[in-house]
Amino acid sequence: MSLQILFGRNSLRRLGVLAQQVRSMSGVSAENDVLAQQVRSMSGVSAENDVLAQQVRSMSGVSAENDVILENVNNTGIITLNRPKVLNSLNLSMIRKMHPQLKEWESDGETSMVIIKANGGKAFCAGGDIKAVTDAGKKGDRLSADFFKEEYILNHAIGTLQIPYVAFIDGITMGGGVGLSVHGHFRVATQRTLFAMPETGIGLFPDVGGGYFLPRLGGKLGIYLALTGFRLRGRDVHKAGVATHFVDQEKMGDLETALVNMNSPTEGQVQQLLDEFHNQTTAEQEKEFPLKPHMHKIDQLFGGDTLEAIIENLEKDGSEWALKQLQTLKRMSPTSMKITLRQLQEGAKLSFAECFTMEYRMSQGCIDGHDFYEGVRALLVDKDNSPKWNPATVEDVTPNIVENHFKPLDMNRDLML
Repeated sequence: MSLQILFGRNSLRRLGVLAQQVRSMSGVSAENDVLAQQVRSMSGVSAENDVLAQQVRSMSGVSAENDVILENVNNTGIITLNRPKVLNSLNLSMIRKMHPQLKEWESDGETSMVIIKANGGKAFCAGGDIKAVTDAGKKGDRLSADFFKEEYILNHAIGTLQIPYVAFIDGITMGGGVGLSVHGHFRVATQRTLFAMPETGIGLFPDVGGGYFLPRLGGKLGIYLALTGFRLRGRDVHKAGVATHFVDQEKMGDLETALVNMNSPTEGQVQQLLDEFHNQTTAEQEKEFPLKPHMHKIDQLFGGDTLEAIIENLEKDGSEWALKQLQTLKRMSPTSMKITLRQLQEGAKLSFAECFTMEYRMSQGCIDGHDFYEGVRALLVDKDNSPKWNPATVEDVTPNIVENHFKPLDMNRDLML
């Protein structure tokens, strides 16, 4: 069927104008989206318009979205997350650009360091694009498998990189953003840093290698952070052991310049420079770690072998703080909390690579389940903040339900690193 028949003469003329605009574009995604909206609003059959809108986005010479900027400055690979309007949330397009570039920098013999940062000033990366993932899962689209698999492969590549990797976690750093930073050699927090792993509140679990790094924080802090989604801010992110350094936000530009101007630095030399900036930072120096008064209770009460035991410990304690934690846990997905506790217990004994194999199996269990979709609906779609979890209670989450999240997948589906 010809375009003229499909859209009519006038619409076709407008498409010609749009095509000329696309040819002359520099690849900026915002402009692509405007064109896509124009195509959708044209008279004619909406389904065909949607197809054409997708074609406009994917036309030769125009990136689907200028969502991540990759450049090499003075033998330093620089990754800049560039989706500030959505808090730099991580999508599959970004993952597929970053991973091959990271491997190339690692092996080219010239790039001596990688810096990852973000545009926008508010967020480093607020997490993965989970709405796109759940939308795909509902339709049986392979994105729901590809996203997690390729994200975890990228996370593993960051954690095993043979050249220094420095993450500027200046702003909101949650979920997928943690995976892009926490496994690297160095993580630099600022006053604007807000760290959390809030996945139990959306029917998921603290993935992106959470099964590896969380149980290796001091005491039972990792279990506490994973189950409650507690938020750490500013210098607290360093005190918790998540960040390696804390630098005044106003000095981050100077820090980047100093790093880029280093001549083929070793990991030790990078650390020395970061230490200097960290030691010169006085902001929030007197601030007490908010969990310090509760660390004994965290280690004691969250040290139960089962979720039921942790809940019982909190109930028996009965303190104001313990009861507040109970109220928090009651809002979370019972299934998510149970699989999360097992994830961290298992992860404490697994290698870095083995944790991602486990977490990929868990991700597909969530895709096959109920609560992940319900959590995204309640918090991100309808925004009623009233998820209806199924099973609704901790007691109703059977061992079989938990086990189904950890079973090996078919050979052609499993992730082996």
